[in-house]
Amino acid sequence: MPERTARESLILGTYLERTPGSARRHEEARSLFPSGIVHDNRRTWPYGIYVTHATGARKWDVDGNEYVDYYGGHGSLLLGHQHPKVVAAVHAQTDRGMHFAAGHELMLQWGGLIQALMPSLERIRFTASGTEATHMAIRLARAFTGKPKLMRFVKHFHGWHDHVAFGVKEHLDGTPTVGVLPDVADNVVLVRPNDVAAVERVLAERNDIAALIIEPIGASSGAVPTPPEVLRQLREITRHRGVLLIFDEVVTGFRIARGGAQGLYGIKPDLTTLAKIVAGGMPGGAVGGRKEILDWLDHEASSAAGRERIAHEGTHNAHPLSAAAGIATLELIRDTDACERASATAARLRAGFNEILEDEGIPWAVYGVHSFFNFYTNPDHRRFKPTTFDAQTAPLDWFGADKRENLLAKMRLGMLVHGIDLKGWRGGIVSAAHTDADLDWTLDAWRKTLRTLKAEGDFESLPASARAR
Repeated sequence: MPERTARESLILGTYLERTPGSARRHEEARSLFPSGIVHDNRRTWPYGIYVTHATGARKWDVDGNEYVDYYGGHGSLLLGHQHPKVVAAVHAQTDRGMHFAAGHELMLQWGGLIQALMPSLERIRFTASGTEATHMAIRLARAFTGKPKLMRFVKHFHGWHDHVAFGVKEHLDGTPTVGVLPDVADNVVLVRPNDVAAVERVLAERNDIAALIIEPIGASSGAVPTPPEVLRQLREITRHRGVLLIFDEVVTGFRIARGGAQGLYGIKPDLTTLAKIVAGGMPGGAVGGRKEILDWLDHEASSAAGRERIAHEGTHNAHPLSAAAGIATLELIRDTDACERASATAARLRAGFNEILEDEGIPWAVYGVHSFFNFYTNPDHRRFKPTTFDAQTAPLDWFGADKRENLLAKMRLGMLVHGIDLKGWRGGIVSAAHTDADLDWTLDAWRKTLRTLKAEGDFESLPASARAR
């Protein structure tokens, strides 16, 4: 993290002045939680904000500061904070009961809505999170195919369980992260993002791979983009080789389109994992797909086939409050243009970011697809114009490890100082609740932050040949 003191940095000094209440709570949290946080991506230099309430696209911290929110409940709040219909549905269910340890009508309605929006989910199993959903999908794939290995793409994120805990930010060579057994890592085959030829070669050489799992718009919600044509090619290859194709739509499901990536691109995976929007901002997830695969969870089907069944418990599976929020959210997505509005707003925001970068002579770029935006800080000083940068056609090596983490951390702090809460230093997520006023505020904060960074010498090492002008 940056080592510059508050006296030397206007951004840091202003942040410390604006957030004393968050600072005190962070110190208290350090005595309770490792690093004082409960989610790795919420780690912020020198500490994160503590929020009291939120509505629409805005939220407020304990010090009374107002922010335009681009974190969006880690992507779960396509409709923004506290949508009245969602809040009313949760309140109504709270009055009826929070947990029945039994079946309930809402789980039928919830599952039916999901199936109607994503017809490839012939059967559905609810979980309590996206990590649980991908874990179950992998187990189902191994049981159904009788094969031990999983194929993944480097940098694609599928949760934190052992089979997917490496090859995302660290251990890109496929070696296990600490605490993961080498035998587990040995049963995972990693290939470079979008390397269809490598997938085809590996599957031609071996017959022990149960499934290929992918984030369908690319690693980390499109930070390393995956063109739709790659998905079509993977579908044909996996079908031909008898390998299951798993779409991890934990983030993209019901965000980029009502039917997720599979509906938008017309590609039918064998299994799909969901979370975030599926539960309307409440805890919840699901795995679904072909009936014959999900039958490995079915008591009667497994008994009739004379095989051992996959056991699956979960105290909060299909939790009534999550079901209520999920139903209200999915109905709004089905009946309105929420997905399209969020994507259109994000496109305008990305364009505004890049126009300002060009005005200020900074050869960064803001890119992304649908309702996401990501920062490319050009660590190797390539020459391009921000307004014409096309991440879909840029070489994959442009999206390697960013060498400017300190600068990005300071940039994020600068945006917080000006009332903008990004998704860490990586970018942000736009909701259907963001307004033109939110965009104007954001772009003004962007220009002010960039100018402060320039004034404090953070771009002095940039070669003249790489300037955007």
